[in-house]
Amino acid sequence: MGVEAGAQAARARALAVLRVRGRALAVALLPAAAAVILLAGGATDHFVGPVWDTARWVTAIVAAVVLLVAGAIALVVARARPALSPTVPIAEDAAPDLYRLVRDLADRLDVPAPSAIALTPDCDSWLEDRTHPAHGPPAPTGRDEIAGRPARRTPAAPVLVIGSPFLWWMRVGELRAVLAPVVAGTGPSAHPDIAAARRFVRGLDAAVAVAATPARLPLVRAPRAAVGWVARLMLRGCREHAVLMERAVASAAAERAQAVDYGLRIVAQEQVGLAYAGWDRLLTRVALPAWRMGRWPSRLDAGVVAALTELSRRDRLAEGFASRLGERPACDLLEEPGLIDEAASLLAARLFHGGPAAPGPAWSPVEWQDYPDEVVDRKWRTDAARLHRVLDTLGVRQAGPHTEGPTLARVLDHLTTGQQSTAQAGHDADPSRTADDSEPANGQAANGQAANALAANPDAAIGEAPERDTDDDTYQPPRDNPRCTALANGITTELAREEAEAHPSTGASALGGSSDAALWDDALPLFPLQPPRTPRELLADHITAMVCCAAMDTAGATPGLDWLDGPSLLLDGERASDLAPKVLTLLEDGDPAPLRTWLTEVGIRPEKPVRLV
Repeated sequence: MGVEAGAQAARARALAVLRVRGRALAVALLPAAAAVILLAGGATDHFVGPVWDTARWVTAIVAAVVLLVAGAIALVVARARPALSPTVPIAEDAAPDLYRLVRDLADRLDVPAPSAIALTPDCDSWLEDRTHPAHGPPAPTGRDEIAGRPARRTPAAPVLVIGSPFLWWMRVGELRAVLAPVVAGTGPSAHPDIAAARRFVRGLDAAVAVAATPARLPLVRAPRAAVGWVARLMLRGCREHAVLMERAVASAAAERAQAVDYGLRIVAQEQVGLAYAGWDRLLTRVALPAWRMGRWPSRLDAGVVAALTELSRRDRLAEGFASRLGERPACDLLEEPGLIDEAASLLAARLFHGGPAAPGPAWSPVEWQDYPDEVVDRKWRTDAARLHRVLDTLGVRQAGPHTEGPTLARVLDHLTTGQQSTAQAGHDADPSRTADDSEPANGQAANGQAANALAANPDAAIGEAPERDTDDDTYQPPRDNPRCTALANGITTELAREEAEAHPSTGASALGGSSDAALWDDALPLFPLQPPRTPRELLADHITAMVCCAAMDTAGATPGLDWLDGPSLLLDGERASDLAPKVLTLLEDGDPAPLRTWLTEVGIRPEKPVRLV
């Protein structure tokens, strides 16, 4: 499909959308037209008699009611505020080179330049129309401000939204190639039919959202439900045409952009996929642990560069990347990239985690050089302290009679003894077991508490046994450690209580306190990164944290940051990557031997007390 063919197809679909609006208007005016005909017939002595008089009154009343309802629906559709994407606005004086690049690109494509530029903390770029009357009058363009002219009365072009990781990872030429098909979409947006069709669809969508909002007054619920029903009915009527219109617009924009940096755009698209992979890894492995403890990394976009550089080093792609990184990065188009990165990082924390809009005592930024000490070390010691608090509630004593303070041996002995007790209950006839393997009294009490915890919350149990197949004589139920289950459930409950007490309240908007942001403040996080962790995962994290604390306090290990995997334990400067499988072996198989062997090899003394927060 060529540029002209795509534009014609888009205009045809836009007219189809507008015809839905015309039909709705015709249906609303039909009773009024019938009433006018009957009234005119009575005035000219054509429709006389009691029947016609009754018909005139009934038709007039129905017409009045329909016109009132149609007017109310039209008012709601016209004044409903369409949803806007949360972004970080970029003023022209903050990025004159970036605005110049976009305008030059628009001139080469022979399309109107975007009215403004904004950043989104995601790997995507798009055009967003913000000319709805509910959003206020369009702001004057940079050229108008420089010339001292008032704002233009013509509708402003859409806002160009750029993914912030693109600016830091891509080179200037690559960014221009990626933005070419996006900027080319401003051409169809200037067409009056396409613009009117888009406003109509956005208005209907906003009206449906308004109707779905719970009403405080009972008298408002029925009218609001009626408005929602009519809006959804019209949306269904124009949905297919709207989808095909947008596809035609995208096709025409892609065809138009082929004349600009076509070869470079192929390379740039590869960088888009790479940036997305690094960004996702950075958020889930690095940023999320900090967000959960009330800290937000203030240089996420700079961190994605470090993550992708590390990825290229591990995948032995450093030679090809070295020549590419020698070119000018796109973030040089910003006057103060550090401030922009900080604003985008705070918005990312809000979107993906739901943190407050402004820094505070319980929501403070952290620099990358301080991340190991202020996030990793604190996270491990906080998790270890929570683990020992749960052990205290379960009545678990210290590993030795003269031991003071929390120790790793207390955790290992508790879980190992519980597993031995479970094995003994399932294999009473085993003659190899001696009296020394019997479980102490405190272990029996813990097992009773574990059974109570299972009865109170069976869905949260880890290692649940599958249903038995009676036809299979070789079936062996998995060995379940009640102590492990009770400990996992206790950690889950304790963590839920702490998060409920310290849940940050949403404050002023990150976008300067605008009312637009208030529409999505209560819905945060909009895009949660991970589902809630299971009790098994939480227990594994807490045991790993306790091992790391023991390693730091007894073996000279240090906390570290791996750009791709997040918090890491450094032993003699090298990352300890073989710890996680040994912890899982302890939890899933009840076998502490691999972990104890690893502790001995590294030089960690589990009987020594560790420092907690």
